[in-house]
Amino acid sequence: MFPAGGAPPGAPNARVVTVAHHVPFLDQLAARWMAEVGDDPQRTGAGLILLPSRRAARALTEAFLRRADGRALLLPRIAPIAALDEAALALSGEAALDLPPAVEPMRRLATLTRLVLQAGEAFGDVRTVDQAWPLARALADLMDEAEWAECDLRERLPDAADGDFAQHWHLTLKFLSIVTGVWPAWLEEQGVMNPVARQVALLHAQAAHWRESPPPAGHRLWAAGFSDAVPSTVAVLRTVLDLPGGRLVLTPVDMDMDARTWSDLPPGHPQAGTARMLADLGVGRDGLEVWDDLPAVSMAGGMVGAPPGRAALLSHALLPASALGQWLDPAPAPQLDGLSVLHTADQQEEAAAIALILRQAIEQPGRPAALVTPDRALAGRVATELARWGVVADDSAGEGLATTPQATFLRLIVQAVDGGLSPVALLSLLKHPLAACGLSPGNCRASARLLERAILRGPAPPPGIAGLRAALSRATQDEHGALADAPDAPQELSAFLDRLERALDPLLSRASGMAEVVDLLSALVEVAQALATTDAHADTEGGGDGASRLWSGEEGNALGAHLAELLTWCDVLPAQRVGALDGLLASSLAGVTVHGRRALRGREQAAVHPRVFIWGLLEARLQTAGTIVLGGLVETVWPPATDPGPWMSRPMRTRICLPSPECAIGQAAHDFIACACAAPEVVLSVPGRRQGAPAVAARWLVRLDAYLSGRGQALATHPALSWLERLDRPSGVPAPVAPPRPCPPVALRPRSLSVTEIEIWMRDPYAIYARRILGLKPLAGLEEMADAADYGEIVHEALDRWFTRYPDHWPRDGEEEMVRVFEQVLHDARLRPALAAWWAPRLGRIARWCAMTEEARRAGGASCSVMTELSGKMELSGFSFGTFVLRGRADRIDRDGEGGLSLFDYKTGTLPTRASVLAGWQSQLVLEAAMIEAGGFAPTVAGRVTELVYWRLTGGHVPARVLDIARGEELSDLIAKCRAGLYKRVADYDNPYMPYLSHPHPGEEPRFADYAHLARVAEWSAAREEDMA
Repeated sequence: MFPAGGAPPGAPNARVVTVAHHVPFLDQLAARWMAEVGDDPQRTGAGLILLPSRRAARALTEAFLRRADGRALLLPRIAPIAALDEAALALSGEAALDLPPAVEPMRRLATLTRLVLQAGEAFGDVRTVDQAWPLARALADLMDEAEWAECDLRERLPDAADGDFAQHWHLTLKFLSIVTGVWPAWLEEQGVMNPVARQVALLHAQAAHWRESPPPAGHRLWAAGFSDAVPSTVAVLRTVLDLPGGRLVLTPVDMDMDARTWSDLPPGHPQAGTARMLADLGVGRDGLEVWDDLPAVSMAGGMVGAPPGRAALLSHALLPASALGQWLDPAPAPQLDGLSVLHTADQQEEAAAIALILRQAIEQPGRPAALVTPDRALAGRVATELARWGVVADDSAGEGLATTPQATFLRLIVQAVDGGLSPVALLSLLKHPLAACGLSPGNCRASARLLERAILRGPAPPPGIAGLRAALSRATQDEHGALADAPDAPQELSAFLDRLERALDPLLSRASGMAEVVDLLSALVEVAQALATTDAHADTEGGGDGASRLWSGEEGNALGAHLAELLTWCDVLPAQRVGALDGLLASSLAGVTVHGRRALRGREQAAVHPRVFIWGLLEARLQTAGTIVLGGLVETVWPPATDPGPWMSRPMRTRICLPSPECAIGQAAHDFIACACAAPEVVLSVPGRRQGAPAVAARWLVRLDAYLSGRGQALATHPALSWLERLDRPSGVPAPVAPPRPCPPVALRPRSLSVTEIEIWMRDPYAIYARRILGLKPLAGLEEMADAADYGEIVHEALDRWFTRYPDHWPRDGEEEMVRVFEQVLHDARLRPALAAWWAPRLGRIARWCAMTEEARRAGGASCSVMTELSGKMELSGFSFGTFVLRGRADRIDRDGEGGLSLFDYKTGTLPTRASVLAGWQSQLVLEAAMIEAGGFAPTVAGRVTELVYWRLTGGHVPARVLDIARGEELSDLIAKCRAGLYKRVADYDNPYMPYLSHPHPGEEPRFADYAHLARVAEWSAAREEDMA
């Protein structure tokens, strides 16, 4: 098993060793442990191996099993060093320490939140729990960091700031008296300790115990896999080295780096942590033994680590800036076998390509494949893409509890209640899979959709249940509204609102004031269970009981336990409004994960694939696979952004001996090299954009590219993108889709249209087909704000009120009175104040212009009678399939003293062109004139139309513009031509083979095409444009 010159089984070895980069660390560790005792199973199980993490402990157990190759084997005790209480390390001296118990994490955060709120006025005016909780977590993190570094904040913090620091830092330090004075006193009063302080004390106690009572002879104690260490861990490692059977097995150490460079490594270098740890241990690099032989372990797929030269390549490329002159020294050709790069456009393309790489890798039997990334969004995307092939990856990081359906449901409840049941928040809640309101989930969603169509589309109704009921009452009375064709809908929706009100009442009754946080949480749980309860016949998991639906399964159990902790410890928090619960839940759930997997509804849970893994950086340490993809290699992700935290600057942290933020960069760099050398095939993945913004490639990739470029080489590009392109390429020769040509039976074709619909019929017949034959009506937006249409309605209403009041005479002070009418209509519209203030001066200018224009029209005593907002219709007969009815509504009709009629149309937007009206494309006003002359409005309005006029009323610096279309014989000819064109069009569409085309006249498309997506215009119009070019 060992090459010539290696250490034979049982031979004495160095006390501190390192494993070469290209050697699988844990398999080497298991092989060496077993080699020292030969085939004696009793001696194999005698000893202890300390590792840095639980994941590494589980992986080492698997390595021993691979080494045993099916034989019975007694394993040594394998324990993570951080789990001292759980690992049963025989700390007999613990009782003598008489350590207080650790404070519960939730209790600590809740109490710190109360202290932050008490100090809030002196620091940022923090007044609510959702603002204070993140600050409390930051304080807890600061204490943990200081306790791991064994830095006494009470002594150090007063000296952190001097005259060179800004005055606000002194204010910060005053606020930090929470952790230097108030918090220690509280801990002593409660008889508890900070968790990290207790862990540090236990580690030091364990080290002291081993020094005083060493393990018996033949009992080996190895500490393995450490690349950096805090002082308490260093104390344990130093003690291990002093024990007769002790050994320290380090992660790969760069043995080729020159001593001068090694002695002055910056904190962001991959080996900086290891160098610090060796210095703290008093161990020189020259005394290390290197284990660089490959253990003969049966691992199908050739999982034997990277080629030996890859570590040297990465080490040389990532030399610190002070040593870059070594790039000019002669060196062997870089070994790039198995190392490639993947540049993608964005995260989605990156995820799809990575999923393909993992899927291709497991085609080789026994070959494991893994994605390593700190980017949880990328991990989720890759897991989703793998589902294409039915592959469920073993995602060691689990899923954030905050993103589970149950947690999302709770937050949606709070948002809906706090937002006054606004349409978006309410529909988000009611369409959630857990919402039922005592119905089946399907019926609940059906009622929610009906409620949406009836009252939630368009401008938002007034807040609260009362506002919803008022909106429903108005919708019921609307003869043309969404409920006009559903006579039973009002009763159904009223009953649904009753159910909703009963379910939400515990929170709604507290929404208007302040309440204790525990009381609000209890009400939230009550509301959630009521909303999740289904009827007795609902076919849902967990039956009809809301509690069963919410709190079952691993996710439900975890969320229930979390809420129980909040209910237990948040009684110390001051009263809050309902809305604070949203931030409280988001902040308290941050970082909490669950590892269970939700089954798809109605399907069995898919089994986790045994050879596909997704690892975070911590989980990937010491691991090996056949193919590894390093994903998300961009700045601020991997490596992370350097953040000194909210409390202290970098110089202040240095003064009190806290680790530099750049140490996190060094650890990330160490993980990068370790993972890049942990598999024969490694792919370095870089998205070009992340979260919609350009991404910057990780500094290590930039450095590697520069190094290779200087030697005339480059990383190979992985072919995954070409695979991806071929994967989704449709078969056959692409052909453009043909425009739709629906030809419904004539009996289904409309026999009545409005004058505005005639223009649509001319420009886009397909829109008439979709709206009038298929019955598809565009939905208004949710919570729509007032827009140009509302502005036009205000102008029309104001002019209608004015001319209804004064149809045939002009009052004294008419201009000022008209301005007051416009102001009253604006007030009645109940717009948001900012928009009303913006529109008021524009409407005032319109009022004054109209008044001046009317005075000029009536000058000289000419009689004139004004009629506004008149509705009418005109029947066209002589068709094979019956009469056709044209409907219209005239904005204004004036009758002069000689009986002539002038027809006006108000526009607050774009005016039609005269040429377009004469050509028949915008015939609304001409058709209304035809209706007048045919007596379509009323016998008293019938007569000869002598004038067609458009008023464009914008209220700008030029308040209005007049467009006179036609007069006299020209107008008569235009009306006759338009009437004949309408007759011909009706006759044409009485032909059952006449299709309703979409945009049949290029250049004359409608400005607003509500049905363009349904007609797939974008797909076939490009081909038409190419043919015309």
